[in-house]
Amino acid sequence: MVKFAPLFVPWERRLQTFMVLQWVFSFLALAQICTVVFVGLLFTRFWLVSVLYAAWWYRDRDTPRQGGRPVQALRRCSLWKYMRDYFPVTLVKTAELDPSRNYLAGFHPHGVLAAGAFVNLCTESTGFPLLFPGIRSHLMMLTLWFRVPFFRDYIMSGGLVTSDKESAAHILSRKEGGNLLAIIVGGAQEALNARPGDSTLLLRNRKGFIRLALMHGAALVPIFSFGENELFDQVENSPGSWLRRIQNRLQKIMGISLPLFHGRGVFQYSFGFIPYRQPITTVVGKPIEVQKTLCPSKEEVDKLHQRYIKELCELFETHKLKYNVPVDQHLEFC
Repeated sequence: MVKFAPLFVPWERRLQTFMVLQWVFSFLALAQICTVVFVGLLFTRFWLVSVLYAAWWYRDRDTPRQGGRPVQALRRCSLWKYMRDYFPVTLVKTAELDPSRNYLAGFHPHGVLAAGAFVNLCTESTGFPLLFPGIRSHLMMLTLWFRVPFFRDYIMSGGLVTSDKESAAHILSRKEGGNLLAIIVGGAQEALNARPGDSTLLLRNRKGFIRLALMHGAALVPIFSFGENELFDQVENSPGSWLRRIQNRLQKIMGISLPLFHGRGVFQYSFGFIPYRQPITTVVGKPIEVQKTLCPSKEEVDKLHQRYIKELCELFETHKLKYNVPVDQHLEFC
């Protein structure tokens, strides 16, 4: 039976739902619409718009891997507070970050749509600049999305950059410091595990970010977002099932995963693509000191990787009871 939302709800809650709706729309459909508009304009009297944009796009092609083009006015826009309050999203600080240094942060888990990473690192609604003064946050995103006209400019405005070595090197090698580059380590594949109660992280063989930290001497910062996996239900796709095999195959071909998820709707709570109103608490752990090593050995990478996992587990265990995680639930790695 469909459970409908009340007819009369406070205007503020309507605004919260609207902001989350536009964000989900941007994530799922805006890139495709931008592509259609770009191509479609070529067949109208406004064809010059697409031609001029294409020329500028070519000149600007390296910007996504050179720190992007964040627009502070958009990141500070007061409307983002409505998206923050929908869940709500809270950012928790456990240690100071020195603004004279650069940091490489591992963000866990991915969740279905990485809501916690976006709200905390691509907007200022949760007070990141106040908690970490002098630190500029950047979030990596699949390079594929920066090849979409118009859409690339929108995502860069929030501080998103491409997920490649050149992009990481550009930010982590800035001598003035004050940069935090966040990588959602589990990536698109981890989204296939995102469901309520799950605490499985795709991390066991993910060591590229460890090597980057060593090469640039950037301190590692573990970040865990409690509640991220509670936002959507997902169709059963356990490892080895026919659905998971298809999803894994598509992920290898397309570079993006296709989780079959569902949440609630705008006017009812039974089905739809809007996330449930579940609290998200993103805890930023203490930095792990890293000695700069231009050509790290496998042993050095493995040693730092194990230390990172240990620190991440301690962060999870220290805070889990505060955020309604059962005492017998622990992080699992695959």
